[in-house]
Amino acid sequence: MKVLNLGSLNYDYVYSVDHMVRPGETESSYGMETFCGGKGLNQSIALARAGVPVYHGGMIGEDGDLFLSVCKENGVNTAFIKCVEGKSGHTIIQIDKNAQNSILLYGGTNRLLTKEYIDSVIGSFAEGDYLVLQNEVNELPYIIEKAYEKGMIIVLNPSPLDEALKECDLKKITYFLMNEIEGKEITGKEEPNEILDVMSRQYPNAKVVLTLGEAGVLYREENKTLKQGIFKVKAVDTTAAGDTFTGFFISSIINEKPVEEALRIAAKASSIAVSRKGATSSIPKWEEIKI
Repeated sequence: MKVLNLGSLNYDYVYSVDHMVRPGETESSYGMETFCGGKGLNQSIALARAGVPVYHGGMIGEDGDLFLSVCKENGVNTAFIKCVEGKSGHTIIQIDKNAQNSILLYGGTNRLLTKEYIDSVIGSFAEGDYLVLQNEVNELPYIIEKAYEKGMIIVLNPSPLDEALKECDLKKITYFLMNEIEGKEITGKEEPNEILDVMSRQYPNAKVVLTLGEAGVLYREENKTLKQGIFKVKAVDTTAAGDTFTGFFISSIINEKPVEEALRIAAKASSIAVSRKGATSSIPKWEEIKI
């Protein structure tokens, strides 16, 4: 069994601010740092640090050598990362004094995937292998279709929300990992249990993880619902919290841990991530998780 993450690689330009910039306002930042990130890269590193060998697929630009170095340093296989002309993806992130963030995303080379490239990458995997996806690359409907034809287990973090998701056949997803905002957009419901009820009706074969911030996490599989609380820490930067949760949860499932334990492990890993600055740099290693 192999794991492929076909996802984004971004440079994160992080600005520390008193509050989120308002329309028409000019605000001075009191700090600026650059990190490697992107939901795809974050989740690959989380999987690797949780002990699961993972192949990352995606496009980087002529400025993307640092991504290759970061992947190799963290044990992420780079065989399927392709360098093309143009600028790599990047984000501009505001972090306020309460550790909340606001993110502006530029897709760059993340939006240059071709069907030929996708066929080539997915062709190297087999039935029962895992495919981890987010919505920061193009051709997502095609990726899902080809992976489903292969019989891969498809994990989707439906973020960011846009029109491309409406073109995807979400009935082919095995695991959804999403927050309450994404849940509301997909189902039209606000109350967490109602979100799960709609997901269960629309996608009865899927397993749904719904993260609720300080209210913890809900999990729904068929008629079973589980709840996991948070591990309280002083938050510094929440940028990669969800990606860390995804990586450690899926790694636990792959390692055949009970869902209850997988949720606890992922919640603990996420709590460590929010206590540190940066995206990939904030993700803990397996030996730091003590449950």
